[in-house]
Amino acid sequence: MFIQLIDGKQLEISEGQSGLDVANQISTSLAKASVAYKLDDKIYDLNYPIPHEGLFTLIKKGDLDSYEVLNHSTSHLMAEAIHNLYPNAKFGFGPSIEEGFYYDVDFGDIKITDADFASIEKEMKKLSSSGNKFVRKVVSKDEAKKLFADNNYKLELIDGIDGEITIYEQGKFYDLCAGPHVEKVSQIQHFKLLSVAGAYWRGDVKNKMLTRIYGTSWWSKEELDKHLKDLEERKLRDHRKLGKDLGLFMLSDYGPGLPFWLPNGYTLRRTLEDFWLDYHRKNGYKVINTPIMLNRQLWETSGHWDHYKEDMFTIECDDGTYAIKPMNCPGAILVYNNELHSYRELPLRYAELGNVHRYEASGALNGLFRVRGFTQDDAHTLLMEEQIGDEVGRIIKIYDYIYSIFGLNYSIELSTRPEGFIGDIETWNKAEEDLKKACLATGHEFKINPGDGAFYGPKLDFKLRDSMNRIWQCGTVQLDMQLPGRFNCEYVAADGSKKTPVMIHRACFGSLERFIAIILESFGGLLPLWLAPVQIKILPVNNNFHLDYAKQLNEKLIELGYRSELDDSNEKLGFRMRNALIKKINYTLVIGDNEVNNNLVTYRRHGNKDQITVSVDEFISLIKEEVETKALPKK
Repeated sequence: MFIQLIDGKQLEISEGQSGLDVANQISTSLAKASVAYKLDDKIYDLNYPIPHEGLFTLIKKGDLDSYEVLNHSTSHLMAEAIHNLYPNAKFGFGPSIEEGFYYDVDFGDIKITDADFASIEKEMKKLSSSGNKFVRKVVSKDEAKKLFADNNYKLELIDGIDGEITIYEQGKFYDLCAGPHVEKVSQIQHFKLLSVAGAYWRGDVKNKMLTRIYGTSWWSKEELDKHLKDLEERKLRDHRKLGKDLGLFMLSDYGPGLPFWLPNGYTLRRTLEDFWLDYHRKNGYKVINTPIMLNRQLWETSGHWDHYKEDMFTIECDDGTYAIKPMNCPGAILVYNNELHSYRELPLRYAELGNVHRYEASGALNGLFRVRGFTQDDAHTLLMEEQIGDEVGRIIKIYDYIYSIFGLNYSIELSTRPEGFIGDIETWNKAEEDLKKACLATGHEFKINPGDGAFYGPKLDFKLRDSMNRIWQCGTVQLDMQLPGRFNCEYVAADGSKKTPVMIHRACFGSLERFIAIILESFGGLLPLWLAPVQIKILPVNNNFHLDYAKQLNEKLIELGYRSELDDSNEKLGFRMRNALIKKINYTLVIGDNEVNNNLVTYRRHGNKDQITVSVDEFISLIKEEVETKALPKK
């Protein structure tokens, strides 16, 4: 059997050889640094026998995938500690998540709080020193049910498993798990329990509320300390706090999950929308707007009614049931079907800032991150199959530009066929391959996210990394070979026949509300000048002598299109300057005798103590260039 190494070399291995065996064959030092291995797109324990031929990659400490393995293993270590301290506790799910892990636990009548973390962590450290190995075992369904006979949560999971059932042992503790894990618990050294919350079993409000304990685990104390410091900084950058301090948005009990945009927030939102609309028009998109509410029959045809009706708001009318749209795509298809199209028109790109609504449980609502009403920056492209590669590459270039404007880097995940998909497997396989080829053709690597595609097609998900090193799911490119056929979409081909086009669903921001929350926290409230609701604050030193000049300057800046405000309150200059600092104003202008007598301005850029005096024209040239280039804030 042969495996391919990342340098392109082929390595012959014997049946039964593990990833660790191969690592030692390559380099002893490499073997010591490795914690798992990846074969094609799946991660395995280091000691797991290599199951088949494919692309072999060792996962070393510090590699992105290594943290997923470490955190998953730490969730098991925490479960063992909890089992020792609370023998009657029952365990649900315990996965790794971005930057950490959690475990859902039924503690019965015992209430767990942050105060209990110290004793759990102490027990985890004690167990870590044991050096027990994580041992993977395959068991039958009957054996698994005997092992977890007193845990109704695990029994429910076991009943839902059709394939191989595995457990992992560490000393006397065992857990139902597919893996992978690190080799020994002693590799788990630098961890911290962070918070506790309630979570319904399997996310269903009809089920029992379990206790979810969050934690994080890292390879070194330095990494852990830095992460904990970042978490403290993130609290200060909470978009809900910034939204209130900067007067951007509000929430009301009269409409949970439905944000109200205040004047400054609307200015920010509208500026972002105008940028998006202008850029898309310049890149060949036709901007449309479709109704917010449509008849149930439409959603039945699209498949949303069967797959999504529990998350839709519905209204009973004289002529039937209507649903407030949770997605924009069926509306775009109706626009396409409004007239006959030729292959010469394709790709035909429709762009829409569509307001959609989805029912979210009240406990899941979170500022602008999780709302019930939001605006999707959607685009739906109808095209021929042979155009898929070029069009996806074109979309990725658009994303490259837009994300760079906000200083955001990204990685790509390819989400494949889920359970409950519509269409045939052959069509799905082809669609997934088309996305892979298009992605690679643009020079972008991707990670496989199995089973997480939309019900109508596979997708590319764009994971953004912000200034606080957090990962956000925003952009998506979804390939759909199902929906156009359901709506009888056609185009006239070159030979005169009628064919069904393919549809690409794509959103760059994802949700306008969520994206605004992300950039607010990423920039710490200090937005780029072109996007800032208030760009300039003018402060006359003395209203008796400097106010007229300050007013004239403010009016001139407003006439030129800048968002300038005059603070002529009777507060002391120092107080007004501090207020401008708190409000994250990009430029504060101080107007005194020298400025009035010589037609000058003295400005201070936010975050910079230097005060610089220039002519009015020089200052206007400075901000003009900063706005036009959409420069990022200088630190």
